[in-house]
This record gives sequence, C-alpha cells and structure tokens, in this order.
Amino acid sequence: MSKEQGRDEIVFQITMSAARKMLERGMISKEEYREFDKKMQQKYNLVFGGLFSKIDLL
Repeated sequence: MSKEQGRDEIVFQITMSAARKMLERGMISKEEYREFDKKMQQKYNLVFGGLFSKIDLL
C-alpha cells in the first residue's frame, strides 16, 4: 500500500466515524448513511476500508 492509499484509508475511517455519530444522533437516516458510505468508498477507491463497510453495524 502506498503512502497516499494509507492516507485515504485513514481519511475514510475518520469520515465514516463522524457519519456513524450523525446516524446515532438521528441526524441522518440509515439509508442516507449507506448512500454516503457507498460514495466515499467510490471516491477513495479503498483497499481495506471497504471491508469494514460489509459489516452491518446498523
């Protein structure tokens, strides 16, 4: 994994952590969370981050 890919993985995880908090607080719906997760995976072209998205945390 390149340095850039590693950075992207970290940015993705931090971003999704914030999105999960928004979901828990009722600020966004489960569907909005799933759509956002999908878009972020596409944007960052993840190596590892996508693995965690397959686990249904909801």
